[in-house]
Amino acid sequence: MPHRVLFICTGNSARSIMAEAILNKLGRGEYVAQSAGAKPSGIVNPLTIETLRVHGHVTDGLYSKPLDQFLGQDFDTVITVCDNARQSCPIWPARPTAGKSGQARMLHWSIADPAEIRSSDDDRKAFFERIYRDIERRIRAFIASSE
Repeated sequence: MPHRVLFICTGNSARSIMAEAILNKLGRGEYVAQSAGAKPSGIVNPLTIETLRVHGHVTDGLYSKPLDQFLGQDFDTVITVCDNARQSCPIWPARPTAGKSGQARMLHWSIADPAEIRSSDDDRKAFFERIYRDIERRIRAFIASSE
C-alpha cells in the first residue's frame, strides 16, 4: 500500500502543487501525493506549470483544491509548506495499520511563496526555479528518511 502524503499551503497554486508533482514522480508509486489549500486560489500559477514541465513533470490533472476536499481521508503524512497553512492545519488520523499512532505524521516546511513575487518575468522564473529545487531537495530527503 503506497504511503499517502498531503501537501498543504495557503493558495494551492505553487508550492504544494510542485510538491505533489515532484513526490508523485520521484516516489515511483510507493508514494501517492495530493495537495490542497487552506484558502485555495482556484488556479494553478502558470509559472508553476511552466517550471514543472521544464523538469519533465506531467501537469495534466493538477488543479487548485480546497483543504476540505480531503477531510476524512487517511494520510500517512501531512506536510504544510507555508507558515499560514501550518496554523490552520487539522489533525489527520493515520491509516489503521500496525504500528501507527492513530494520527498522520505532521511535518512543516517553511517555503517562500513564489506566487507573491512582483518583479520582472526573468526574476520570477528564477525564483520559481529556486523554490522547485528547494522542494525537490526536501522531497528526496523525505523519501530517504522514510525508507
